[in-house]
Amino acid sequence: MRTILAAITERKQAFAELPFFAFLRDESLDPEQRLAFYPCMAHWVMSFADLNKYFFRAESAGDMHQERVNVYSHEDDDHWQLYIEDFQTLGFHRMFDGTDWLRFLWSERTRANRMLSYRIARLITGATSVQRLAIIEALEEAANVFFAHTLPLAERMQERTGVELRYLGHFHYNLEADHTGAGDHESLAEIELDDATRRRTLEMIGEVFDLFEDWAEEMLRFTESQLSSRASVYMQAAPPAAPPHARAASM
Repeated sequence: MRTILAAITERKQAFAELPFFAFLRDESLDPEQRLAFYPCMAHWVMSFADLNKYFFRAESAGDMHQERVNVYSHEDDDHWQLYIEDFQTLGFHRMFDGTDWLRFLWSERTRANRMLSYRIARLITGATSVQRLAIIEALEEAANVFFAHTLPLAERMQERTGVELRYLGHFHYNLEADHTGAGDHESLAEIELDDATRRRTLEMIGEVFDLFEDWAEEMLRFTESQLSSRASVYMQAAPPAAPPHARAASM
């Protein structure tokens, strides 16, 4: 698995350089402006609990690698509740009424967030327990990039308003830091893979990060629509993305 972990690190570093994260670091914008992306990610966050319960988890597997996957899936089971809490705290529940929320969540504006859920579900379904560990590592590293950028924004909001954002801030960040994830990197690195499994696992990791890159582009595009011209500076800095099927074909 050393090759897999190295590939995850490389993709994580590239992910952190995307324009969306440059936007989140822009100190010339108020935290509230930089958090305008928040409703866009609702489908992904709320679907993640289902991925844990119904895709990652297999309680009767009798496989030590699957047991690690199960532990991870239980630890992340209820983080969606924190997302809803911050959603209300930030006032986004007033953004739409009734069926307009359904239209928004299943619109083209949030397509990449839905595809992130659906396509990762497909990857998990066809994965071995070791490959599921690799997918978890990729998910965790992508999340680490995201929350490292939201934590300072949550801190600024709390300083100004006295209100804690628990999903975006320290509370959730500490939960992520404390849980076991897929396991320690050294033990993961010692897992032996045959050539065919290694190649397929690298393809899976590549697809996970491709999906997250589409996600980050959509998050910035949504924010641009909310803030008008300001975010367009970052959108113009983003290289044109190849369609998902074209990227998969090049792997």
